[in-house]
Amino acid sequence: MNYESFPTEFWHLTENGRIQCDVCPRACQLKEGQRGLCFVRACEDQKIVLKTYGRSSGFCIDPVEKKPLYHFYPGTSVLSFGTAGCNLFCKFCQNWDISKARTTDRLLDQAMPNQIVKAAKKHNCYSVAYTYNDPVIFLEYAVDVAKACRDEGIKNIAVSAGYICEEPRKLFYEYMDAANIDLKAFTDDFYKKTCGGNLQSVLDTLLYLRNETDVWFEITNLIIPGGNDSAEEIDEMSQWISKNLGNDTPIHFSAFHPDYKMLDKGRTPLSTIQGACEIARKNGLKYIYAGNVHDPANDSTFCSECGKLLIGRDWYELSDWNLLSGKCNSCHTQCAGVYEDTPGTWGRRRQSVNISGI
Repeated sequence: MNYESFPTEFWHLTENGRIQCDVCPRACQLKEGQRGLCFVRACEDQKIVLKTYGRSSGFCIDPVEKKPLYHFYPGTSVLSFGTAGCNLFCKFCQNWDISKARTTDRLLDQAMPNQIVKAAKKHNCYSVAYTYNDPVIFLEYAVDVAKACRDEGIKNIAVSAGYICEEPRKLFYEYMDAANIDLKAFTDDFYKKTCGGNLQSVLDTLLYLRNETDVWFEITNLIIPGGNDSAEEIDEMSQWISKNLGNDTPIHFSAFHPDYKMLDKGRTPLSTIQGACEIARKNGLKYIYAGNVHDPANDSTFCSECGKLLIGRDWYELSDWNLLSGKCNSCHTQCAGVYEDTPGTWGRRRQSVNISGI
């Protein structure tokens, strides 16, 4: 098989003779030799092929909390990797050197599914995460890795903006155990002007995950000063989450720092992050976290019934652990999530992995 031009499933021939990619709502219609906006899906021989199958921009072992996932096997280690390209063009992208890459020269020559599984097992990683750039665009590669991981009892984590069409979404999440969905804002205007997408497609993915899968998922909202930081927008978003996804859905309000094409914006003040947490709390959400700032009180998990500290966190380091079988060991209220009786011990380390030769 030619892994440089891996055959894909989600495409069709249009009336104007072009080939339309049906993976994401962008619906790129391509002539022979053209690539989609994501850069990694291309039209060759009148079909859509994936150009980055088996190639990665690098592998690191991270704490699961860095995804961020706070309610999915806390303290465990995750083998994380991505490829190149993205199907959105967020002006504030903080992984732009990978997601906006227009060359595959920086990718490893080979990182096949069996090698990734061997690397995860060698380093005792609990999970593999598809991250750094959006795994939606390398769906076939991610699914094949995820299948191989499942065969060996390794969990799969998707870190995604959720910008994907209905049929590929079903296939992709069939093999995922957990996900963090980046809800970039709660207005279509922001999505259109700042990200090149639309809000409803992301909401559809969140609704799908809640109503039609067993995938554990959490939400990240990067708060950008003067962009999506109004109290009204955060209020509307947190009300929607509580009503449609359930008040046990964790949300991470993350602080922005100037990057890519938004160097003119300042960092998000801690007070803005803390204010967002308060708004979400007022709207009934139980598990609300502050990201990219040092705020242990808003980084820890508390019992929604008695208020006891269940999981203490300082950055990605765990301290207190007061859960037994996923329940508060004081009042026995269930804490939403997926847990073992004891947490992992990976800590806040980040370790690069050389997968060649494995």
